[in-house]
Amino acid sequence: MRHELGRVTRERAMDYWDTLEKLIFENGITIDRPKGTSHPRYPGMIYRVNYGFINNTRSMDDNEIDVFVGESEKKVNGIFCTIDTLKQDSEIKVLYACDESDIAAIGRQFNESDYLKAIFIARG
Repeated sequence: MRHELGRVTRERAMDYWDTLEKLIFENGITIDRPKGTSHPRYPGMIYRVNYGFINNTRSMDDNEIDVFVGESEKKVNGIFCTIDTLKQDSEIKVLYACDESDIAAIGRQFNESDYLKAIFIARG
């Protein structure tokens, strides 16, 4: 029974992506780390794509839901699921209006560290 409840059907997946887009549409996005700027605590880490958060939301770290924002079609492209062994946590990072090169750059950024790993789940 538990297996069936967690099974991802096409309908359930569409609901998930539509709900993320609704959060963005209703709350807006704040970009607090524009492309080309460095991380406040790790100056060697340069953001390759605009980075910010979805306003008025909460994620597992008790901060807003993180989002990378590209310059392509205005839609949710997918999410990165991350594991950070320094912070001992995991999170999702939403990708919005990102093209293939943005997604690849974000993936490289996450996975080039020994402490941070991520996988991408594309909107189907």
